[in-house]
Amino acid sequence: MLGVALGIGVLLALVGCTATETCVAPQDMVSQLLQRLEGSVNLEEAANPSILMAMNLAGGDSDGPVHKWLLQEIKEEAVRRAQKDMTSGQVALHVLALLSSCQDPQSVHALEQTLDLIRVLQQKTDEEMAKLEAEGIPKTTLYNVGLDTLALCLAEAGGAQGPSVALAKQVLSPESHISDPTDTQAMVALALACVYNYVELQDVQDLLREALWTVSNSFLDEQEKRNGMIGNINSMGLALQALEATRKFYAPRKWDCAQAFSVVYAHDYQQPMAIAQVLPALVGRSYLDVAGLDCAVTKNMSPGQQLSLSPMLGTYGIPRDLIQVHYSITNMLQGKHFHYSTSVTVPSGSTLLQVMEVAAEENPQTFSFQMEQTSWGLYVTSIHGLASSMEDRTYWQFLSAGDALDEGVGTYKPHNGEHIEAIFSIY
Repeated sequence: MLGVALGIGVLLALVGCTATETCVAPQDMVSQLLQRLEGSVNLEEAANPSILMAMNLAGGDSDGPVHKWLLQEIKEEAVRRAQKDMTSGQVALHVLALLSSCQDPQSVHALEQTLDLIRVLQQKTDEEMAKLEAEGIPKTTLYNVGLDTLALCLAEAGGAQGPSVALAKQVLSPESHISDPTDTQAMVALALACVYNYVELQDVQDLLREALWTVSNSFLDEQEKRNGMIGNINSMGLALQALEATRKFYAPRKWDCAQAFSVVYAHDYQQPMAIAQVLPALVGRSYLDVAGLDCAVTKNMSPGQQLSLSPMLGTYGIPRDLIQVHYSITNMLQGKHFHYSTSVTVPSGSTLLQVMEVAAEENPQTFSFQMEQTSWGLYVTSIHGLASSMEDRTYWQFLSAGDALDEGVGTYKPHNGEHIEAIFSIY
């Protein structure tokens, strides 16, 4: 089990991970996480480009059936949806996944069509920037703009410098719209580190360097204060990638990567997206490396696990006990305010989603909800008829004891007597 942290932490020290060296996890841990990631692939769901990218960065089996299915599905999804309903960030992830598979994103062949995905990404990035410049917020999120900038930079397509300047100014602004400092700032740092290598204008270089110094040192400060943790356990992957990729910007300060890795080792990662983000860091890589992979070499580095292509449907054993979970929904933000509470009885080991389903069954007029599938799992879009909105920057936030949950509704398992709050919020 990955949660047996102490022994692995000692092992890390024995293999030479210090504050001044790159930390790399033991191969058996990497193989176990790779196997778990590949096993999460569900043929009934859309292919997740982050999973393909992580498999490639961590040396997964590029000749295996899972890899081949992911690559083909990602190409087809890009051709079908990139110009229609994908966000800029989704297009960027598809570009990065293709680059990591040594594919040309400017010429994506699928479904008897050929698509220039870089052109689509540039158009969508321009839309993000137009709103950012006019209203101070992008069309979607600054996280997506960071992804866009990184993908444009790694594809060497041009068009990355303008967004990088805007992102750097956001990092340095006291009125920044960065809503989740860890995830967003880590992605922005990766983008700025890429663009920095191509910028020739001294004033732009200075701006990017200052922003990178600010982000990386804030991560190091937080790690020191919180005994290795940066953000939450699911944001650790991107934070570790960013610190690995920005070493020269916080030098001569040293990063105690062993301390940060010990936090990761103490957690038994199950959520596929979290695994996909932490795996590159565990092999000493980051998203900056996706365009430089030697696919022929990577193929020979595969751990070689053979996996079935059967869909991984979530199953639960027959529980022994029943538990009671208190569940409330609150809107004090928009329209007619409301607050409703209930208590439901569910089998031990049930997920929050199952709690919500029972509540909705017992009182559908009050606790009905809607969801959509995202790369991070199931996302609750509406409760009690009140829907989240990207335009209004609203969402349903789930909390326990006043703290935001660090897992989604499809994986979080409440304990007996726990009170889960769903609060309509703004980011």
